[in-house]
Amino acid sequence: MSFPRGAGILLHPTCLPARGGIGDLGPAAYRLVDFLASARQGLWQVLPLGPLGYGNSPYSSTSAFAGNPLLISLERLVEHGWMSEEKLAQSDCGKCERVLGPVEYDKVFAQKMPLLFEAARNFLRSGSSEHLSRFDKFRTENAWWLEDFLLFDALRAKRRLESWYRWPGELAHREPSALQKAREDLADDIRIRGALQFAFYEQWRALRLYCADRAIRIVGDLAIFVNHDSADVWTNPSLFRLNADLQPEVVSGVPPDFFSKTGQRWGSPLYRWDVMKSQGYQWWIQRLRWATQNCDYIRLDHFRGFDQFWEIPAADETAVNGRWVDGPRDDLFEKIREALGGLPFFAEDLGYITPEVHALRDRLQIPGMAVLQFGFGDPGAHMYLPHRAAGKVIYTGTHDNDTVLGWWESGAAEHERRNAEAYFGSSEDGTHWAFIRAALCSPASLSIVPLQDVLGLGSEARMNTPSVNGNNWCWRYEDEFLRPELAEKLALLVELSDRLPQPFPHPRDDRFAA
Repeated sequence: MSFPRGAGILLHPTCLPARGGIGDLGPAAYRLVDFLASARQGLWQVLPLGPLGYGNSPYSSTSAFAGNPLLISLERLVEHGWMSEEKLAQSDCGKCERVLGPVEYDKVFAQKMPLLFEAARNFLRSGSSEHLSRFDKFRTENAWWLEDFLLFDALRAKRRLESWYRWPGELAHREPSALQKAREDLADDIRIRGALQFAFYEQWRALRLYCADRAIRIVGDLAIFVNHDSADVWTNPSLFRLNADLQPEVVSGVPPDFFSKTGQRWGSPLYRWDVMKSQGYQWWIQRLRWATQNCDYIRLDHFRGFDQFWEIPAADETAVNGRWVDGPRDDLFEKIREALGGLPFFAEDLGYITPEVHALRDRLQIPGMAVLQFGFGDPGAHMYLPHRAAGKVIYTGTHDNDTVLGWWESGAAEHERRNAEAYFGSSEDGTHWAFIRAALCSPASLSIVPLQDVLGLGSEARMNTPSVNGNNWCWRYEDEFLRPELAEKLALLVELSDRLPQPFPHPRDDRFAA
């Protein structure tokens, strides 16, 4: 698929300056959209939106379909009668109108989740018949993924977040009688958790509609692999390479590269692609259909793995001793195209990419990515420079990179800085603006810039450092950072680079219960 020329910002919702210690889908998100509209941005890219698992990484979720309840806006719940303003104001989440500082996930879980559960109980007890009927419809229409996730989520909570493969055998192996008893015993908790999923998706769709009315498309992000400790693996163990003890035989990752000398051992179980093929890739079709229903464009993380993936023995602690194994290639995407009618995707094709991967991407007509920070090394890195980005999606950096200023000050080698200065010339308003101008004025179809680079922040604003545990996914900005002069500067560059946002059709539904 070729994308219309456009420009946008990369920012995960957790980074928003909302009440409750973490960004959410409430007022701060709408203020950001207003800023994007005034800056003539036509795209807002987010990271995966699923409920968080170990390490709080959005790429290691407990579900490929569910939403993260921590992103539910408490203010929106007040607006729709799920809780009172007095209750919110008296809570730890509501005592500050604007909670500054990074996300403290343990504290956020402890303070926000009880409020969300109380709000859900209130809704189920006293919600209007119209809204309760809408909730029942949500559960019915999404039962294909929702009911198993809710049972998984309730069981996991009951067992103090113990991983499902350590549950009693009858539950881990999903014996029907054990599952039925669990559904009956946990019926109230399951219904509450269902209400929270309903609230998340109501708020997400309301925000998407607000974006669409301002010609802003949402760019989603889909991780190729799923977490072992997830509802997806528990529900579909035959689709994953597990042994008799429900442990992975082999796990995912990438070999040693720019980011790590020992590679990255992600630890997710690998797929049984032969089984998936025999089932017509239905699990993948459902997953991507759901993704395209909730976002306008999708970034496919680790596209390399669809051609060949790095198979690591599960017993190994690093990724060094892995091997490349053939993936599903064209066969999977042909089935997806038949089912969805198109492929509104672009590929994360960074790192060591073989000619075969490029050929697969070209055959599928899926654009690749260019990251400017990678372009100033040896001649082989020049493929990431702006003048070679025709048809690609270009970034100044991604969530896995340092900010441009952080890279410039401490990450770039001397020859990289020299090459960048030769390429850009002098930039009185800072290196980050030289990068932004180059990305916007490049022949790339889409230009996406992390908000940190627009704000001119350093390494303190880095979102993630791959293969490093701790202090990731925590950064948040402050409201006053979104200054009108920044929007004006971006808007002028968008106009000059012919990237003005274009209105697009979007289904309307103004009835939002949450």
